Amino acid sequence: MPVQFLTAEQRANYGRFIDDPNADQLTRYFYLDDADHAVISVKRGNHNRLGFALQLTTVRFLGTFLEDPLDVPDSVLQTLARQLQITNTDQVLCYRDADQRWEHTAEIRLRYGFSDWSNSTVSFRMSRWLYALCWTGTEQSGVLFDRATTWMLAHKVLLPGCTSLERFVARLRNRVENRLWKRLGCNITSEQRTQLEDLLTAPPQGRSSWLDKLRSGPARVSGRSLVLAIQRLQTVRNLGIRLPLTGVPPSRLASLARFAGTAKVTAISRLPAVRRLATLVAFIHCLEATAYDDVVEVLDMLLHEFFGDAAKANKKARLRSIKDLDKAAIVLATACRTLLDSENVDSDLREIVFIRTPHKMLEQALACVDALVRPPDDVYYSELETRYRTLRLFLPTLLRHVQFGASPAGESITAGFDWLRIHELRVKPEPQAPRDVITKSWQRYALQDDGSVDSKAYTFCVLDELRKALRRRDVFISPSWRYADPRAGLISGQEWETTRPIVCRSLELSADPAPTLAALSAELDQTYRAVAARLPNNADVRFEVVDGKKELVLSPLDKLEEPESLLKLRESVAARLPVVDLPEILLEISKRTGFTDAFTHLTERTARAQELNTSLCAVLLAEACNTGPEPLIRHDVPALRRERLAWVDQNYIRDDTLVAANAILVAAQNQIPLARIWGGGEVASADGMRLIVPVRTVHAGPNPKYFGFGRGVTWYNLMSNQCSGLNAITVPGTLRDSLILLAVVLEQQTELQPTKIMTDTGAYSDIVFGLFRLLGYRFSPRLADIGGTRFWRIDPHADYGELNFIARQCVALTRVEAHWDDLLRLAGSLKLGRVSAAGIMRTLQVGDRPTQLALALAEFGRIEKTLHSLSYIDDENHRRATLLQLNRTEGRHGLARDVFHGKRGELRQRYREGQEDQLGALGLVVNIIVLWNTVYMDAVLAQLREEGHEVLDSDVARLSPFIHERHINLLGRYSFAIPEAVTRGELRPLRNPDDEDP
Repeated sequence: MPVQFLTAEQRANYGRFIDDPNADQLTRYFYLDDADHAVISVKRGNHNRLGFALQLTTVRFLGTFLEDPLDVPDSVLQTLARQLQITNTDQVLCYRDADQRWEHTAEIRLRYGFSDWSNSTVSFRMSRWLYALCWTGTEQSGVLFDRATTWMLAHKVLLPGCTSLERFVARLRNRVENRLWKRLGCNITSEQRTQLEDLLTAPPQGRSSWLDKLRSGPARVSGRSLVLAIQRLQTVRNLGIRLPLTGVPPSRLASLARFAGTAKVTAISRLPAVRRLATLVAFIHCLEATAYDDVVEVLDMLLHEFFGDAAKANKKARLRSIKDLDKAAIVLATACRTLLDSENVDSDLREIVFIRTPHKMLEQALACVDALVRPPDDVYYSELETRYRTLRLFLPTLLRHVQFGASPAGESITAGFDWLRIHELRVKPEPQAPRDVITKSWQRYALQDDGSVDSKAYTFCVLDELRKALRRRDVFISPSWRYADPRAGLISGQEWETTRPIVCRSLELSADPAPTLAALSAELDQTYRAVAARLPNNADVRFEVVDGKKELVLSPLDKLEEPESLLKLRESVAARLPVVDLPEILLEISKRTGFTDAFTHLTERTARAQELNTSLCAVLLAEACNTGPEPLIRHDVPALRRERLAWVDQNYIRDDTLVAANAILVAAQNQIPLARIWGGGEVASADGMRLIVPVRTVHAGPNPKYFGFGRGVTWYNLMSNQCSGLNAITVPGTLRDSLILLAVVLEQQTELQPTKIMTDTGAYSDIVFGLFRLLGYRFSPRLADIGGTRFWRIDPHADYGELNFIARQCVALTRVEAHWDDLLRLAGSLKLGRVSAAGIMRTLQVGDRPTQLALALAEFGRIEKTLHSLSYIDDENHRRATLLQLNRTEGRHGLARDVFHGKRGELRQRYREGQEDQLGALGLVVNIIVLWNTVYMDAVLAQLREEGHEVLDSDVARLSPFIHERHINLLGRYSFAIPEAVTRGELRPLRNPDDEDP
């Protein structure tokens, strides 16, 4: 018998009214049209007419006839009675036991075209639809059950019994899974099968299986680590697992691979043979891309250190030589001064010079200057030469086993890399080394006097350009998750011709650049004139002469004073919030929102367990507090035993479940009146929180400002003006905010869709402004140095009064017009999720050789940046709103740091997936605290109003849901019990402010 997967609650709600239908549902399903009235009017008696209407509208709404046709909400009964002009609804009670109800059921089926579940045509159509849905997606059985129910409602198919539909979905899912497993294993040879099975065994001398070794990526940055990473990649390649013709959706492959990457080896070993083989095949197939990413990540960091250390040594050497250079220069200056001051410039010149500066001293000074005054790259290059042996530790392996692809901008680099491979293999005759990769700064080292190439210097040159191109994604690899060609998914060809009108309509842009650019030009011109007209009355803006140059100066914002009413309100709210332990907050919010239902088992087999909510909250708490599970383990509580928590952590906590749970929390926050006062969700801010990573890992980067002598990561967050976190991305080190800002905005999956994005100064560039405007967002960064901001104009002859001197640069609209279609194609591809936002941003950042598309996008962005800059200097409320939202982000980070208190607040995950999952749990717990605070603060405000206290909306808007010091216990005591009243959906009693603090 197939596994039953529905919960008792789902079974009870199937084919029943759960709550009263809302106004929209009453209008859509329970409105009787003229045809309905014509059918109902011939029925005899009010009880028959109302009973027929009840059965008709019930089957429309639920898809089934109720055993008791009168078991409907009172709102439904009253809505139908009003339409039928029946005042006494008690007459319908006799309809329940009348035989007429069964005749009405048959008539409704026949007259209104409702099909039976047993109809073979209907069953085939739904099976085919559901089979395709199950094959191409990774929805859980419960979701498939709901989708099947929705399909039957839409196609007027009467719902079967709950158990029948449940078994049907389970059988169909089993068919799909069996087909998937067989398809993945169909082209596997017996030798490959043996190799895959051997992965589950341990080597003769070792405790970990070969699978565990493959799952463990590099953890340190060194030449040996890179060689081991390449060997790991080669091991995966040697298995020869290729799936070009299987037609298996990538999402299904990724799901199987994730299970193999996290489950215990013993659990995989116990799987049925067919499923075990398919799981290992999917894992190896996906692992090649992961292994490639690890190789490139180590290579990138290794080359960064290699060339960075040489640059540092060059800088130190130059600084050390300054004193000696000064001494030698003084001697030469004395001699030259003698030469210049002497009246005898003919016969006695040398004698006069040598009297003042002895010949030997002058020669020594010249020698010193010759030694010190030299091209600064000399020390840089000599330092590279001393490290060449370090390079040789990994270079031969890298050249033999790694192949790079390239865009047109990176073709010269891959050509140079290929020549290094030929040179390493000593192929005869050796072709001439490509010269296009040799930049001007490398020419005097790589090119010898006879025109030949110095192989050592050429190697340095190619690797230096390679590391730059990898970061710009001009050079990429395949297969890969993080270093693939970001341009590969751009819509093109006939598909773009078909999609262009849809993209233009959704982005409210014209296919012809003229109307859009004309509207932007007019907007910019009007804004300039409006700001210039208000400039004499704007006391915050002035012009000062600095170093002989006239500059725009913007006065800083004055501190916004806190009125006495606000201080009293804060104190009153804080004094009344209930005292609670952090675990209780998680359990209470779980009861209120059901966010734990979003956590589904990785393989969806016997997916739920008794008291699973408690186990999930404990695991989330262990991750968010950075304490690990040890403080939470209770051997006398089954839900908190060590093995249960390990099982839940391994099978339930992952990126997709964390995202789904967070969407539930954001939606719940959006329903609270207090959150609506803070904002409508149309504004969001993005900023990063730095975390030290003290363990050896390649997924962390250096930055002395934030991490001292160690390494760390940046947890980059997007937060709405309702104080709920929408999305977050974890990046090694301190990557430029502009590279990940677009990704964190486009990839958020909550019901809030902010259109105005606020950031700190470091996140903006002309390209970011351009992309955000194209995609329909308004980018609103804080401008710390307005004097250094460039203002652009379109009409070079327009008179903008005092603003003329800052509006000196002109936007090249011709460049935008020439690449308008490419800009639309880029925006459409991003909007449809066809390309990675982070990857595209890397390719568009203006570097040494920007693409024409990047230049056109920057020109377009300069218009939007100027509009924002003008608004920023003109509107104090705009500046203050930006600062307020950024301060809220800092408040959220402060709360996150207090929650993440374990292990000195350091992130100790070695691998990217572990870092993302742990910080995802931290973000979820912070949102839970914010939601709990908001719920109870809203209740406190209601109580204060009832008691007659004056509560001003302006003060309420300045309250913060990040408060926790006085009422939330974050450490020391972990209780997973909540009051009985809370389990029924009631609030905890608020504190009496007159009581002493506990």
